[in-house]
Amino acid sequence: MLLTIDLGNTNLTIGLYEGETLVHHWRLATEDARMPDEYGLQLLGLLTHVGKTPADLTGICLASVVPPLTTRIAQACREYLKCEPLIVDAGIKTGIKIRYDDPKAVGADRVADAVAVQKLYGGPACVIDFGTATTFNALTADGQYLGGAITAGINLAADALFTHTAKLARVDIQRPPSVIGRNTVHAMQSGLLFGYVSMVEGMVARFRKELGDDMKVIATGGLAEIVAKETDIIQIIAPWLTLDGLRIIWEMNR
Repeated sequence: MLLTIDLGNTNLTIGLYEGETLVHHWRLATEDARMPDEYGLQLLGLLTHVGKTPADLTGICLASVVPPLTTRIAQACREYLKCEPLIVDAGIKTGIKIRYDDPKAVGADRVADAVAVQKLYGGPACVIDFGTATTFNALTADGQYLGGAITAGINLAADALFTHTAKLARVDIQRPPSVIGRNTVHAMQSGLLFGYVSMVEGMVARFRKELGDDMKVIATGGLAEIVAKETDIIQIIAPWLTLDGLRIIWEMNR
């Protein structure tokens, strides 16, 4: 079995694959202060919970956009799961040509997303990842990663409103009764949700002008389904796209 780990700024997303099938998945909070032993016990506990042991693992593939925690997770894998993780970084095989000015600057999660899309859906494609940041990623028909656009994620924008305004409370990201909010909570939910939906529609239209009318639109990340319900611009929702990409990358590098 293969364990895939996507270490993001907000969430630690973990998947357990049997062949090409994702049989278990978990989404945990990223904790900057957590030590390797804590991560190790957590990973071991997840395996135990589903009746597996480190001996059942044939490999681990790790993507991280939090460099200070990468070594801690890797150490946890070595000491508690008895397996050296394959870390998605420069020099490993991906099958994707990155045409960024500095290819090393592309986040490992964005590379994994591109690999999964090329293998599972094909290009050209606009891949939208609704994470701590909302990223738009452009993939050509022949598997070249062109680049994309990055903006603050919905939850990050909500936190900014709460932190930097005196009278606005923290709100859950969900659909309000109407676009025109009749109270402050609904007004904030409308601005956050429908504002981001409109941004997504506008950005997709601009990407389509550069990639062509046959461009696919694929969404992933924790809030992908909430946004997708409010627009018909998103064609495919793939909540575990990054984990699928890590599985494919691991297979390429066996």
